[in-house]
Amino acid sequence: MSIFADAAYESINHYGEELCGDTVEMTRDDKGFYLVLADGLGSGVKANILSTLTAKIIVTMMSEGASLTESVETIASTLPKCSERGLAYSTFTIVRVENDGGITTAEFDNPMLIYFRDGKRMDIPRGEVEVDGKKIYVSKFRAQVDDMLITFSDGVVHAGVGSLLDLGWQYDNIVKFIEEAMEKDISPRVMAKKVVSTVNTLYMNKPGDDSTVCALRLRESKVATVMVGPPVNPDLDQTVVNKLMYAKGLKVVCGGTTSQIVSRVTGREVKVLLDYENPALPPTAQIPGVDLVTEGVLTLRKALENIRQMNEVDGGNEVVNYRKKDGATRITRLLLEDCTEVHFLVGQALNEAHQNPGMPVSLGLKLNLIKELAAELQKTGKRVTVEYF
Repeated sequence: MSIFADAAYESINHYGEELCGDTVEMTRDDKGFYLVLADGLGSGVKANILSTLTAKIIVTMMSEGASLTESVETIASTLPKCSERGLAYSTFTIVRVENDGGITTAEFDNPMLIYFRDGKRMDIPRGEVEVDGKKIYVSKFRAQVDDMLITFSDGVVHAGVGSLLDLGWQYDNIVKFIEEAMEKDISPRVMAKKVVSTVNTLYMNKPGDDSTVCALRLRESKVATVMVGPPVNPDLDQTVVNKLMYAKGLKVVCGGTTSQIVSRVTGREVKVLLDYENPALPPTAQIPGVDLVTEGVLTLRKALENIRQMNEVDGGNEVVNYRKKDGATRITRLLLEDCTEVHFLVGQALNEAHQNPGMPVSLGLKLNLIKELAAELQKTGKRVTVEYF
């Protein structure tokens, strides 16, 4: 079984600064996933530059096969120390997730990451390694599906200093908060937003330090294949429908004409569900063997708005009510929560209805809509591919 690292992060800047002194870099390769959280010394432009270079150097080198020692030595020889205080240029946390669930972490001067299984905090065996005079805590262990790792910068620990809390939020209180917030199916995005929202409240909306929270949940790899629109060449109908129907994982069809093509090729009847959950959106339908059938552009546009809102709004699991049954809500949940990878099969034939002068111009921009949707999904950590016909 292949394991997918579903990861997300949230940051808030030091009050009055345009740039964040924390940087998160994430990348995937054929063997697994890398996450690096770097916290630059101080705040503002200087801290942003130092943390960005630190994170990019580490994630680039290690993803290319360099060892931890080589990566840290490169940072030490490339970036300066603070001349006034003699402190390190940037602290960092590294998380490497292999496709079989093997985890390697390396932590230098950041708050210790937290590991959860079945909602309970688990101890991580840490060994101490010295690289270029720096004490780095390294751990190696094997994780399971649904385990979650959470790491954060020290701005989270200091939240509330000088205002609501004399000594700040403190590490043990953060752990307790996360334990209480931990739900069985909580997504990394929602967990990160919950913690950062609380941090901002403790700082009374004027953060005294850059604060970042990264959350990572291990999930079983699951692909959603989404067919949108008819191919330019009708001779390709059979090919595209076969790609959809023989794909592993979830299957989604978007568009009235598209659903008719799938019905004709497969010989399976389309049954329209006439219960209008949202009068502003067309109803959904059913095709045997397909997990979700919706209208096309209108529904996808609303789903894009949902996902964009959830990416932008702090706190966010209440932005979209997943209990609703309209097509846009259902496809939003499927893309965000039910799969780890999305593959779009996009037909490039023009829809005559979208060329009607009385219709909004945006309806004719199907390809841009898919590009925007793919970009928003990638922000949530999904692997997204688009194939055109």
